[in-house]
Amino acid sequence: MTECTSETCITCGDVAVAMRVLEVDEARCLALCESAEGERSTVEIALVDAAPGDEVLVHAGTAIA
Repeated sequence: MTECTSETCITCGDVAVAMRVLEVDEARCLALCESAEGERSTVEIALVDAAPGDEVLVHAGTAIA
């Protein structure tokens, strides 16, 4: 068996990024989030419980932790 040594996802090449939740749209399971560098993006939060001020780990536009 070969071990993966990549720092990115072997499927999509993306990395997980820690982001802070700014606003939540509960009806659509989306959140406006901001990275440490100030970059903002809309993130799907269906897999996690998230509220403004929380930090989530985002991979491919979805909060996974």
